[in-house]
Amino acid sequence: MTAANPTAPDPAATSAEAASPVRWAVVLAVVLTAVLEVLDSTIVNVALPHMKAAFGITTTQTTWILTSYIVASVVVMPLTGFFVRRFGRRRLITTAITGFAVFSALCGLSWSVEVIVFCRIGQGVFGAFLIPLSQSILFDSFPKEKRGEAMALFGLGVIVAPILGPTIGAILTEAFSWRAVFYVNMPIALFALLMISGELKKEDPKPVTIDWVGLTLMIATVAALQLMLDVGEVEDWFASHLIQVAFLVFLVCGVVFVLRGRRIAHNIIDFSLFRDRSFSAANAAMLGFGLAMFGTISILPIFVQGLLGFGVLDAGYLFMPRGLAAGVSMVLTGAVLLKFFDPRILVAIGLMLTGLGNIALGWVNLNASFWQLALPGVLSGVGMGLFFVPMSTVAFQNIGQDRQDEASGIYGVVRSLGSSVGIAIVGWQVANRIQFHWTALAEHITPYSANTLAYLAPLGLRPDSAAGAYYVTQQIAAQAQMLAFQDVFLLTGWAAFAMLPVVLLMQRPQKGHKAAPAH
Repeated sequence: MTAANPTAPDPAATSAEAASPVRWAVVLAVVLTAVLEVLDSTIVNVALPHMKAAFGITTTQTTWILTSYIVASVVVMPLTGFFVRRFGRRRLITTAITGFAVFSALCGLSWSVEVIVFCRIGQGVFGAFLIPLSQSILFDSFPKEKRGEAMALFGLGVIVAPILGPTIGAILTEAFSWRAVFYVNMPIALFALLMISGELKKEDPKPVTIDWVGLTLMIATVAALQLMLDVGEVEDWFASHLIQVAFLVFLVCGVVFVLRGRRIAHNIIDFSLFRDRSFSAANAAMLGFGLAMFGTISILPIFVQGLLGFGVLDAGYLFMPRGLAAGVSMVLTGAVLLKFFDPRILVAIGLMLTGLGNIALGWVNLNASFWQLALPGVLSGVGMGLFFVPMSTVAFQNIGQDRQDEASGIYGVVRSLGSSVGIAIVGWQVANRIQFHWTALAEHITPYSANTLAYLAPLGLRPDSAAGAYYVTQQIAAQAQMLAFQDVFLLTGWAAFAMLPVVLLMQRPQKGHKAAPAH
């Protein structure tokens, strides 16, 4: 009988050790893949003025550089589950990364607004698959007891990247050119492609019946809604025939799509997913959180650059404390807090912290310093981390593995629509409140007002002089804008608190259930 070799490695231990680098390689690959999409949604914003000058285009035409990407992405994203069944995950995600990189390069080479809009549509089509595929791949690659750690790193990329996008975009634009914000995608895409190609197994495609009627109705519904949200403010909402037509298309096609989809077995979207109350509640919370998070982020650069006189780089740096706070909160929540607390409690705390941070911004004035603006952002950043990580636990706790891709696609669309709704609402409210406060302030200013005379006297001006009237007009405009931004910051803060009742609709996750990746 041969004695056992005490130095021989345990097969189980060896297997576990061999599996470890593969798992973390998947995490790194999918984080980079997700970063590609979310970074591109915000990094381009600060480069738009430079593109406007380079192409000699109007503000409306500049808006289409953003709108084309968002509309294409939102239209295609719900089809993720369908394409996975048809082509397989590995083939779809490698094609998506390659296509995204190619169109990114073409965006950087663009010589006209027509070309860059076309290339941005291509970016949106291929980029639409990146977030839901990354999410479902990571979810299936880790056992339940390890998903918290994996989620922490994934969330670190997908939440911090869009927050820091304006900062990175400002640095690249100032140091190089606006074209650099597109070229930066190339090395990230190449590295992610090389890593993910070797870690995912090949899957045999399955025959899938295409519901062309449902597909057409869905595309028309989502595209009309996204178009309405993106250009509504520029087109003066329902005063525009374009917005009227878009709303009519959205309403008719949307109603038919939902009613028809609930009756047929093979609809392009599986509406039975919404029978799970936790998944439905999580999507509702994500939609509402778009106003609190993305609405604030969208107007903050306009506020500090247009009204407070911050430079492009300073405005970009303002997002760094918020992004770092969100990153630290994300890691602690995914790796530690979820082990000890009900995720619904963490979601509620995240909503409250985000709301308090936005409300604090509602109390700043025209003399606000960098840190008076940054510290409320830190508070909101901590809230974002506490919200996004445990929300995934609740959203996907009852979703089977065979429906992960489709559920991830729907979840991603809701997040995108939430951001669009939030941005549209705050943009509309800023313009509306500026007009309101201008009227309220101006009605008290007359050439014979004692207060007006006393205010201008130290400056050697009179209200009935051209210089005096101009100075007063400038002051009224600044104060009206300041009050409008304060109102909107308060609105976004209370919007976060308004989502707290939705948390009560969510089921408590089973004991030992860890977070799934969320975006």
